[in-house]
Amino acid sequence: MDYEQIFQACNSLALLNWLLLIVAPRWKWTGRITVGIVVTILSALYVFGVTQALDLSSLNDFGSLEGVMSLFTKEAAVLVGWLHYLAFDLMTGYFILRNSAKYDISHWFIIPCLLFTFMLGPTGLLLYFIIRWIKTKQYFLD
Repeated sequence: MDYEQIFQACNSLALLNWLLLIVAPRWKWTGRITVGIVVTILSALYVFGVTQALDLSSLNDFGSLEGVMSLFTKEAAVLVGWLHYLAFDLMTGYFILRNSAKYDISHWFIIPCLLFTFMLGPTGLLLYFIIRWIKTKQYFLD
């Protein structure tokens, strides 16, 4: 597989999982598939990609914006960065799903949070925090 095929396959896998979070939030297999399969696959591909795309000398580049920008001029490094986003955004979506169930927040309020997390990561998480604060009058997690 080339980088484009890996990109497309991982995007499709993540999209299908986001649909699962939205349409089957309380199904017993949703969490198992999300964390146990999809996030694990994305994370394994990420770790493999890091070993291929970065060398130990490039770790210093993470200390400056210019250095990080130079890292992401390679197709392999951009793919690795994208895998990072896919895995962490899915984990964030799963956190939102589980935490909203704990606080008995209607799934209808959570769907926009999941959609924003899918597309704009922290925006969806922030929206969830606001909804949870309005519902529970608590900001911090228990």
